[in-house]
Amino acid sequence: MQRFKKSYLSGSSSQPLIGQTIGDIFDQACAEHAYKEALVSSHQNVRLSYHELKEKVEALACQLLEIGFKKGDRLGIWSPNCWEWTVTQFAAAKAGLILVNLNPSYKSTDLIEYVLNKVAVKGLVMAEPLKSTDYEALLGEIAPEIYQQTNKSLECARLPHLKTVIKLSENALPSCYSFYDLLTTPTHEQVQELHALSDSLQFDDVINIQFTSGTTGSPKGTMLTHHNILNNGYFVGEGIKLTESDKICIAVPLFHCFGMVMGNLAAVSHGATMVYPSAVFNPQDTLKAIANEGCTAAYGVPTIFINMLEQENFDDFDLSSLRTGIMAGSPCPKEIMTRVMERMHMSEITICYGMTETSPVSVQSYVDDPIDKRVSTVGRIHPHVELKIVDENNHIVPVGALGEICVRGYSVMAGYWDDEQKTREVIDEHGWMHTGDIGKMDDEGYVQIKGRIKDIVIRGGENLFPKEIEDFLYKHPAVGEVQVVGVPDPKYGEELCACIIVHDQHECDSESIREFCKNKISHNKIPRYVRFVTEFPMTASGKIQKFKLREQMCEVLGISLDDD
Repeated sequence: MQRFKKSYLSGSSSQPLIGQTIGDIFDQACAEHAYKEALVSSHQNVRLSYHELKEKVEALACQLLEIGFKKGDRLGIWSPNCWEWTVTQFAAAKAGLILVNLNPSYKSTDLIEYVLNKVAVKGLVMAEPLKSTDYEALLGEIAPEIYQQTNKSLECARLPHLKTVIKLSENALPSCYSFYDLLTTPTHEQVQELHALSDSLQFDDVINIQFTSGTTGSPKGTMLTHHNILNNGYFVGEGIKLTESDKICIAVPLFHCFGMVMGNLAAVSHGATMVYPSAVFNPQDTLKAIANEGCTAAYGVPTIFINMLEQENFDDFDLSSLRTGIMAGSPCPKEIMTRVMERMHMSEITICYGMTETSPVSVQSYVDDPIDKRVSTVGRIHPHVELKIVDENNHIVPVGALGEICVRGYSVMAGYWDDEQKTREVIDEHGWMHTGDIGKMDDEGYVQIKGRIKDIVIRGGENLFPKEIEDFLYKHPAVGEVQVVGVPDPKYGEELCACIIVHDQHECDSESIREFCKNKISHNKIPRYVRFVTEFPMTASGKIQKFKLREQMCEVLGISLDDD
């Protein structure tokens, strides 16, 4: 194996990049696997073959053009996981519409209004109410015109670009279209028009906008092209040796790259089956879908796998069909990886590392990597991608040294929508995307992630990496989940606070945690504060919001954030 001295990697491959659009690859998959199952939505009791999926996709694409959408228009989708989401995804791609993914957990009308106006969304596909979220009511607060108008070409004072609302319902308002009414069989002329438009598309066209979480400032619209996400989905699938015989249990949200790229596009580019266990993640539904459908792969962030493993009736589910899958989205604790491999039969599970701005995956472990590398690193560079690790002066660091991870290649976004300044802040003049993540690589090219630059805890002038401490605490038998944050301290600047969710039927106290750490990790890495919680603040895509957890801990401990 090649030994590296500098922290620079270039991903080689015998497989060339795909120089086609998403619509091209979708059509090829539907032709090659016409009567094989493409999609199973367990919670909706819907099963679609590739042939049936194509019929619905082409029908919707034709009707979108018929009601006035044109190439480059932005079509928003605001919905949890369902078969309609995927039909919309591929219909938009074939019609040349830019799909705008709205987080289904958005409840702030200010945020919804900002997002819709920021990218001038012309049409919005909107779900029925789910749990505490009534999408129509939230939209109605911003655009009361949907209740007042009967014309399906809307005029909304606060949403001047929004002209069309499509509801995932048989009973839509007079001003809105029913999604299912748009699935009528198209005429021969409409199909010909669609095919002509599809043939005119270029793979460098922007086809998707995904918004950053917006934890600091307003969220930014990440522009992704056919080339970005189609190739990334394909090579992620290659990383887990995906074939047409595989069934992927996609328990992660489709509005995020994990679901729509690593899930849907990986599946379609390999002729595999997409399985949606529930509208939003539910551990019981996910275990049931894996067992009932004989899924061979399962996707999730670490908390998804932890929640499944913690189910009291876990052993009642036959998971023996599983062989592979992906754990990604946040740092993957070694202990959890090991448990998943052993208890869920996922001997070939891999880890992926990346970000939305890189489509998303840049580094992945592979099914034939040594087990110790698969549980302790995020793997090696992806095909056709470059990675370097740099110091504060932007110089490449030696192997084994810490620095910021930068990525370059086909997967780097086209930029942030209508925000050249923010784009230039993260993509430098040489095309490198600065990720904001701290990592290091070994001399075999395996990469370790140490955490976000903004999550580093500086105690007494020394940089401490929460992930390193979290990985150690997972070895404690009572620790189910753990997150370490920094809280202000007048003497040291910051102190460590470990927030722990205890395994069911275990008891634990702060002193036993600190005792467990003694003589095993450096004294300055032993958390001063240990607090036990029942849940962590999360994004809809399953990422833990450390900034919110830090705020909560400061409140619990009576520490003012003004002391920072």
